Amino acid sequence: MNRWQVPFVWIVAALISITTATLSAAKINVFAAASLTESLKEIAAAYEKQSGDKVVFNFGASSFLARQIEEGAPADIFFSADEARMDGLDRKALIVKETRKSRLSNSLVIVVASEEGAAVETPKDLATGKVKRLALAEPRTVPAGIYAREYLQGQNLWPGVEAKVIPTENVRAALAAVEAGNAQAGIVYKTDANISKKVKVAYEVPAKEGPAISYPMALVTESKEPGASRKFLNHLESAEAGKVFEKFGFIVQNPARAQ
Repeated sequence: MNRWQVPFVWIVAALISITTATLSAAKINVFAAASLTESLKEIAAAYEKQSGDKVVFNFGASSFLARQIEEGAPADIFFSADEARMDGLDRKALIVKETRKSRLSNSLVIVVASEEGAAVETPKDLATGKVKRLALAEPRTVPAGIYAREYLQGQNLWPGVEAKVIPTENVRAALAAVEAGNAQAGIVYKTDANISKKVKVAYEVPAKEGPAISYPMALVTESKEPGASRKFLNHLESAEAGKVFEKFGFIVQNPARAQ
């Protein structure tokens, strides 16, 4: 073997190694609530380096994502912002029941613009002239909006604010409406308010007064990558992932899973 053949052998070996790794890597399609965007992207970035697998996200309103899964969209994992959407898929045998876990909780806050925002101090202010437009995720179908409506109904404020409601596609769109000045106030998750510099929290709903917010996750029955997807679900239960969720303001509900 001459001096040119040795490097060539190394190059061929390296290419074979790279090709083999690429072929063995899995692509995991995760359908997740919009409020999970930043935390899941950070968790996935570290996981991809560790596992070699690729995690692809479809973020949106949980109700819309559940409907996509019902219609056959290629999802491996569903991470919902409420139990009702997961229940709907469970009834249709579209999730693997034993993989279902409620991983996170959250809280609601009333937000106004950071600069020259509406003078809102209590929930009752939403029913006054201080607020002409109130941004909520669609209160009939989207979890964040349903939670907000339940809270307002519990405070006997819904009749006074219903006509002011601007329904949005998801919780991030409600946040954006306040940021853009299209609504004087909005009700979003605390985790959404934490990521925006254009809004400030005018009121944080106490846990004992707010709805029970739960984020369940599960493997989708028709997953094309069940093995790799189960591994990623396990990672989402880890202490490492839990720290990221907590950093973004989520309440981690289940203890860490051994890795």
